[in-house]
Amino acid sequence: MEGNRMGRKVFLLLLALVMPLADASDLAREQRLAAEIEETILVGEGLRLQAGGVEFFAIHALAETDAVRGGVILLHGRGAHPDWPDVIHPLRSQLPAGGWETLSIQLPVAAVDAPDHAYRELIPEAGPRIQAAVDFFRQRKLDRLVLVAHSLGSRMAVDYLAGGGPPEVKALVAIGLPVAGREGGYAALEKLTLPLLDLYGSRDIAPVLHGVKARAEAARKAGNRDYLQFEVPGADHFFRGLEQELVSRVQGWIRKAGAAMAAR
Repeated sequence: MEGNRMGRKVFLLLLALVMPLADASDLAREQRLAAEIEETILVGEGLRLQAGGVEFFAIHALAETDAVRGGVILLHGRGAHPDWPDVIHPLRSQLPAGGWETLSIQLPVAAVDAPDHAYRELIPEAGPRIQAAVDFFRQRKLDRLVLVAHSLGSRMAVDYLAGGGPPEVKALVAIGLPVAGREGGYAALEKLTLPLLDLYGSRDIAPVLHGVKARAEAARKAGNRDYLQFEVPGADHFFRGLEQELVSRVQGWIRKAGAAMAAR
């Protein structure tokens, strides 16, 4: 009897090891979000990308200038979508005027009532989607790319790049980056040496404000001479009422980063 129980435990353990891990993302919710916004897109076109056997929604907008500076991949925050009105829409729709193609992608989302830890579990799932966005621009012969990410999307971007980002990704704009402890993002930041704008508001959420000094210290440990931390006075986590300030700051910084890319 005891031997049977032990054999069953061993079988279940082996089964758990060989079975593929289920996606933590709520794919049905992703589909609902895509259906809600696809018919209302005014700037750019909706499309589908593939990553790890999962199809996900994205919005691509062409540059509005003859000369294209490069591509910007936009990564939204927790529970949002590629045309989220706060932060993401202003950037994805206005950066093309400065010569950038934009691709805003749907990142993994948890169920509406999911606890905080469910979103932390989504971070590894974002990497293949970001890579699919890079591959999209690679097919378009654009090799100067910038990641512009907000909130949880910033954490996902940092983790993706810390794992060895592709050479096409030349810079990162992390807006409202929440990190907590070495396992919560600091260790990943210590690996990044590419140009990085750490942008946040003076009225940002606690996880962002409490980590200001630690993020700067992580960049110092990385030896990142191209790290810039900037606080926007009066801005909250979503830059509500300061959308043009946000676009101006990001546009100006990536223009300088783009010039540096071209010189390399």
